Amino acid sequence: MLSKLTRIPVIHRILIGLCSAGIVVTIATIPDTVAPDSGFYKLTVGQTYPIEIRKEALISHEKNSLNQQLSWETHTVKSGESASVLFSRIGLGYSQLLKLTSSDKEIENQLTRLRPGDKLKFGFNQDQDIVQLIRPISKFETYRISKVGDSYIGLFEKQDIETQLNYTKATITSNFWNASIGAGLNPNQIMELAGIFGWDIDFALDIREGDNFKVLYEEKYVEGEYAGKGNIIAASFTNRGDTFTAIRNDKNGNFYEPNGRAMKKAFLRSPINFRYVSSNFNPRRLHPVTGQRKAHRGTDYVAPVGTPIWAAGDGVVDKAGYNQFNGNYVFIRHSNTYITKYLHMTKRYVRAGQRVKQGETIGTLGGTGRVTGPHLHYEFLVNGVHKDARTVSLPQSKSLTGKDKKEFEIVAKERLKQLEQYSQFIVGNHPVINHE
Repeated sequence: MLSKLTRIPVIHRILIGLCSAGIVVTIATIPDTVAPDSGFYKLTVGQTYPIEIRKEALISHEKNSLNQQLSWETHTVKSGESASVLFSRIGLGYSQLLKLTSSDKEIENQLTRLRPGDKLKFGFNQDQDIVQLIRPISKFETYRISKVGDSYIGLFEKQDIETQLNYTKATITSNFWNASIGAGLNPNQIMELAGIFGWDIDFALDIREGDNFKVLYEEKYVEGEYAGKGNIIAASFTNRGDTFTAIRNDKNGNFYEPNGRAMKKAFLRSPINFRYVSSNFNPRRLHPVTGQRKAHRGTDYVAPVGTPIWAAGDGVVDKAGYNQFNGNYVFIRHSNTYITKYLHMTKRYVRAGQRVKQGETIGTLGGTGRVTGPHLHYEFLVNGVHKDARTVSLPQSKSLTGKDKKEFEIVAKERLKQLEQYSQFIVGNHPVINHE
């Protein structure tokens, strides 16, 4: 063997020696177990130490195996029922409820917020002990209570929501509400649409036959199943020949024109919900007292007694009182320039000197004062001069600027493109689902 090594060239023998030495040094520096500064050697043999365990891990570990062994019952909360009444009705003792509510503050909160119609799903073991209790919060969220050891742990479970875009349009033939329902919008979306354009259009009095709108909106899906309509993304509304376009800004949820100008104005066009107004197809409404059609320095809204009246903008109540002509009235000063007046109310909810916010209910519609029937008489004054609230130019809220404006304009361009493209897939006034 030695003779064979001597025949190896010197340079090779040197390299072999260096490699062997390197291997020996490496082996010598390998720790027997764990490096002393890793923290392991700071632990004392025989001493117990707390370990953080996530609730999610405990529940998910036991949930799948338990679900196959449990007996499930679903019970609906009745009107006037508390958790204790419900538990008693379905044959569960108060001690079981107490054990649940004393385990966790959020469990107590969830079981004290029960509403009529809520469905609670109970999972029992063979001893009829509650092992799982599920309370649906919404279509997308549940609160699951699970037994772990001798106590209970609660956990919110949210399902992944997928959104797809849908599109609809309609031409108004009778009224805005019916046209929107026919286009497949739900009540929340209808009110949202009216709110988006409510600073430019008086939906109570200005809607005309032939007006039309287009809407691009979200639809929600959970595990491939339809779960309801979502936000309006973009919309356009043509009223009396003028077209208004609005795009949602996902950063703040507000709507802007494609150039970044805010849709929101300092004043609402109408201080009353359009759904309450008796007719919005009468552009030449008669004065309720004189029977004449000429203007009488304001706008009249005929609606049922008790209809809420909103402050058209932020301001301070300048006057609030009663006289034989105006009945119950409220005057709001919005600045040195603008004043709004609200007459003939049944009740006043504000007093002189009080600050109010746009959209705040300041009273209810009535028939007090010199009137022949219940209605709201609304006046809009600019520098002391009466103006038509339905057509006067209104100051705008803060529009987008700088980087925010540039980013929004890119999104707005894409949304407008989608709004036009999707219109090619609609039949009549019925929406057609289009997947992104």
